[in-house]
This record gives sequence, C-alpha cells and structure tokens, in this order.
Amino acid sequence: MKEDRIVQRIYSRIDEIPTLSPILQKIISTVEDSSADARDLTDIITNDISLTSKILKVSNSAYYGFQQKIGSLDRAVVLLGFNMIKSLAMSVGIIKTLPAQDKGSYFSRERLWIHSLAVATVMKHMAETTGRKEDGDALFVAGLLHDIGKVVLDQFFAGEYQQILEETGCLESSSVCEAEIKHFGMDHGDVGSILLKRWNFPGEICDLVAMDHKSDVPEKVNDADVAMLHIADILSKEAGMGVSESITSTEIPESDLAALGIDKNGLASFRDYLTEAKDGIYSFYSSLG
Repeated sequence: MKEDRIVQRIYSRIDEIPTLSPILQKIISTVEDSSADARDLTDIITNDISLTSKILKVSNSAYYGFQQKIGSLDRAVVLLGFNMIKSLAMSVGIIKTLPAQDKGSYFSRERLWIHSLAVATVMKHMAETTGRKEDGDALFVAGLLHDIGKVVLDQFFAGEYQQILEETGCLESSSVCEAEIKHFGMDHGDVGSILLKRWNFPGEICDLVAMDHKSDVPEKVNDADVAMLHIADILSKEAGMGVSESITSTEIPESDLAALGIDKNGLASFRDYLTEAKDGIYSFYSSLG
C-alpha cells in the first residue's frame, strides 16, 4: 500500500538523523536514574563546553530574571534546581542536534521554537499551580518538543510538506494534522514521538508528544498532561507566540478544562501568566543562539 511505503520512508529518513551525542545520552540516562544527584549531572555537562555555555546563557537570560550573574554550572543548579538543569540540558542538546534549516523551508524554525518555548513555559506553570510541581520539568521538555515532528517533515519531505501547508492555509491550522495523516499516514506528533523514542527519551514524554492535537487518550497516557498540552498550545497561539498572523483562535474544549479541574477564571490566570512571560521567552530563545 502507498501509505505503508510512506511510513517506511519516514522511518528510514529518521534513521538518517544523527544519534544523540554521548554527552546527551548520558544526561537522558541520568534523568531516568532516581539515584543520580546534581554532582552526577554537572560532571557530565561540564565535559561539553558548548552545552555548558548555552545553559549558562539561558540561566542568565530574562526568562529567569536573576539579579546576579550566574557564573558556574554548580551555581545554576543551586538556583534553578537539579530537575530544571536536566530539562535545559536535554532541550538545548536536542536543538543543537537537529539539522540546520534549509533556506527554502516553508516555515520559520525560529517561530516554531518560540511557539514551543511558550507552550513549554505554560505547561510547567500549569503543573506548578495544579499541585504537580514535581512533574513540571518533564512537562516543560514535552512542551518544547511537541512540534519536533514538523522539523523532520520539513527537513526530509520539503516539497510534499510545503504543498500540504499551502493547501491548508497555514502551519498552525488544525487541518494540517488531517492533511499530514492523509498524505503520510501519521501526523507530526506521531513523527516526533518516533524520533524521541529512537533517541531513548522517557516514554511519558514520547507518548505525550504523540498526543498533540489528538483527543482519544489511551490508558497509558495521563489525560491531564494531554489537556495541558492542548491548552498551552491554544493559549500560545492566541498570544501570537511564534505563529503567523493568519491563525484563528480555537476554543478550548470543556473536557480539557475538566481534566485539569480548572474553570474560566483559572484559564484567565494562565493567559495573564503567558502575557507576563513573553519577554522572557524571547530572551530564552535568543540565548540559544
């Protein structure tokens, strides 16, 4: 079948993407190791001068708003916390690993990452304000990487993907996922999940990325996590974070609000938080270089 051949092509092209560096593989293993501590993590990261530099630049950005300059990784761990440094290292490492954007690309990689940072920021805040602070950093990573499948499709199927995006009107349209499935047999969430599984990311992050724009939540996936992703995605688009002017507002499903146990007032507080966080998000992206 044509669809099977296309799916095989996607798997074969994903196999062409470089595997993660040994440093990043060790970081991900550390994330999964409950006995690991801050010293284990800093010992790994300091072996990569570029990664260390990026983490320090982000730590000193307006995103975090520290008054005094953070001059060492040890100090960053103290101020940001072990889990946030793990998330930063994974996120920065992934962005460094992905192929550079082709000049003829149909969409802006910069806009994609700004939007993804906005989604990640809101998801972490949602976790902290709904009694799940310990899950905030993993949700941050999932939010940051939720659209990574678009990068893969744009990188390896540029002509076909451009046609899909042109036909559906814009990159952020919900109809894009339908068109992706029709043409490729899967949408960008599925593609992103395949890539992250290949890179041995934690299963809960891979599964959540696959649920981007899906409403039928399987038992192994936390429906509250999916609701956070859906709501953060919509709020970030509403705020114009990394999206085109042609995007239209999408109503947030009542089922997602119910899954988080929040009402319209709670939703308004998330909107306000994102508005206040805008400048910091742009500063975070600028720090990534």
